[in-house]
Amino acid sequence: MKFSVVIPLYNKASYICCTVQSVLAQSFTDFEVIVVDDGSSDGGAELVKAMSDPRIHVVHQDNAGVSAARNRGIDLARGEWIAFLDADDWHHPHHLECLLNTQKAWPDADAVATDFILVADTQGPWPPFWPSCTEVTKVELITDLPRRWMIGPSLCCSSAAVRRQRLQQMQPCFPPGEFQAEDLDFWFRLGEQTPIALAHAPLVAYRIDVDGSLSDRNRVIKVPRSLERMEARAVSGAMTTAQRRSALWFIAQHKLTLARLSLASGKRVQGLKWLFRGHRAVTSTRWWLTAAMACFCPQVLVTSWEQWRTRRKYLHANITDVGH
Repeated sequence: MKFSVVIPLYNKASYICCTVQSVLAQSFTDFEVIVVDDGSSDGGAELVKAMSDPRIHVVHQDNAGVSAARNRGIDLARGEWIAFLDADDWHHPHHLECLLNTQKAWPDADAVATDFILVADTQGPWPPFWPSCTEVTKVELITDLPRRWMIGPSLCCSSAAVRRQRLQQMQPCFPPGEFQAEDLDFWFRLGEQTPIALAHAPLVAYRIDVDGSLSDRNRVIKVPRSLERMEARAVSGAMTTAQRRSALWFIAQHKLTLARLSLASGKRVQGLKWLFRGHRAVTSTRWWLTAAMACFCPQVLVTSWEQWRTRRKYLHANITDVGH
């Protein structure tokens, strides 16, 4: 079997049938679908079972979180490659075929992915603007994931597949019990071990709710544990010199993001603290722009700026992907 598609499911009954159908409609048919029901209470798992396709396997577990569900799916998978798909996302009919062609083009890469389109929660089951897949696809080989991540959208769980042997060596791949950036922890550890071949074809629809609200004073502003672990790996000597430099630079960029969120929430002193903690990015224009915000801009202006950037990023991702 070539692919195992792992779908973690928790109370997504209104989406899960369309999600699974998007896999069953693939042009490449050598796959299995593993739906890990993480203690749902809305009957979603029963809807999947009623689809009666022999390629679908539904397993149940007590609620333990999305990381534990993905890890369980990895343990059960039989395919040479394991693709991931969240229960409210969709795969274009040529997604697996494109992943297979990308792997053939870059056989040394243990991870492959396609571009993805962001869709709002209010949109229908399939993006109305989804372009057709072309045979000629540009493939980018990512060897420095942290710096690539800062350039623009690169990976999401639903857009990638990883060689099963590599995943088995990394288990537990996703940190159990964590719900903030738990997937980033995995992708960055993976990127430290293998190149990632990214096919520039928009073959995944990733559902996101963009509210643009950055003024919540109760927002928890802190470095995710995933980045704390990355920093620990970097300073411990577990990375190459180039990887260490890139990782610490990326973490500094995240601290600048936390500085801006603090400023947008009216916490200027906290923003200044995050700014100085991100000193490894002091040579970047972004650091100095954040410093100017902290010193001269009122909260309302910073909030408006960050809201505009959030919405622009959402729109730009869709426009860019559709243009491929």
